[in-house]
Amino acid sequence: MISIESISQALIQAGGKPVLVGGSVRDRLLGTLSKDFDLEVYQLSIDAVEQALKPLGALHAVGKSFGVLKLRNFDISLPRTENKTGQGHKGFIVQTDSELSFEQAASRRDFSINAMGIDLITGELLDPFGGQADLKQGILRHVSDAFDEDPLRVLRACQFTARFNLQIHAETLIKCRNLNAELSSLPRERIGEEFKKLLSAAKPSLGLQALRETGALCLFPELAALIDCPQDPQWHPEGDVWIHTLMVIDEACKLSDSLTIRLAALCHDLGKPETTRMEDGRWRSKNHESAGALPTRQFLTRLALSEDLIREVIPLVQEHLKPCQLYRVRDQVSSAAIRRLATRVNIENLCLVAKADFLGRTTEDAKLGIDPSSEWLLEQAQTLAVHQKGPEPILLGRHLLEIGFQAGPTLGRVLKKAYEAQLDGAFSTLDEALTWYKNSKESLSK
Repeated sequence: MISIESISQALIQAGGKPVLVGGSVRDRLLGTLSKDFDLEVYQLSIDAVEQALKPLGALHAVGKSFGVLKLRNFDISLPRTENKTGQGHKGFIVQTDSELSFEQAASRRDFSINAMGIDLITGELLDPFGGQADLKQGILRHVSDAFDEDPLRVLRACQFTARFNLQIHAETLIKCRNLNAELSSLPRERIGEEFKKLLSAAKPSLGLQALRETGALCLFPELAALIDCPQDPQWHPEGDVWIHTLMVIDEACKLSDSLTIRLAALCHDLGKPETTRMEDGRWRSKNHESAGALPTRQFLTRLALSEDLIREVIPLVQEHLKPCQLYRVRDQVSSAAIRRLATRVNIENLCLVAKADFLGRTTEDAKLGIDPSSEWLLEQAQTLAVHQKGPEPILLGRHLLEIGFQAGPTLGRVLKKAYEAQLDGAFSTLDEALTWYKNSKESLSK
């Protein structure tokens, strides 16, 4: 079995000095488990490292030209220096040097909490920039002026703030703000990866606030528009849409670790800046849920997210008021209405988003954690077995062809009417569906 011990032993026998570096060191100090590990190897060439590790398994040269090999979930690299040659995230010349000191190699890293190492020969913690103390004090501090060379580090600062409940050091905050002009040079894919890490935190609101403090919120105008967008204090005593959204995303994270749920919670009120008006002395945002579809798509596209994911999120935004609306008239809500809703959106997910929306405010009911509407709708949908998706059509084209129906445009129209009838509860089995068709054949042909 490949382990840190087996890898380090092979490297030591070859004359190398392996050091565990990066996030796995930070995670050890926090008492959390790491899935991936980074090792830096001193006093060996990349070819010597490759020869030493070959007996352990297949090596992948993910970046052999700048001294990086991959063995399962271990990245093994040589110490290196990086020199800025142009603008943006990629304008660097990388040079490996196995004779560098650990401090020299670590000086290229972004934050002190990521610039620690564990000497795998002695077990000593190597911490030339005070990362352990910063971690204990909850401070996110840059390592050196090399921080200024990579604008991606601004987004990394924001996601680390959220994931580890850190406060950005005042000098680091200034450096982040000074990099704002270069943020637009970042690839959408890299922006999306950092944002997903931010949303993986227990309290993404901390990272979103950091985006605002650093100025990086300029990358996301759909979110920035929520700031100072007013709300009716009767329903939202907590403040503007930005404050409400921060509360909602944190509530969503208590309910689910699904990226779909978290994105929908974040985007649920993106339609409010466009629709909010003062009417009869009160702030109203009529149809903001449907108006939210466009800014949600624009925002998620900025993150280079998949079309499948975007199509999951948008209906949750468009329908997020539905649990509350249906609950108010629950005595009049038919099974057909719930079945139809299930054809548009995953009701189970919708109830989670709606619950987060309800709890993400400072009303008395929210403080008590009381949200009967989402629980009621979910129970109704579960009873009808449509809580995760709409009912599958019972009557299919092949069934009609088997009884002599001719293929053509009329077939599609009949099947559409049959599905509508199924949603209305006209039939629930194939035999019933065929009987319905025979009884309705004359009217369907019109």
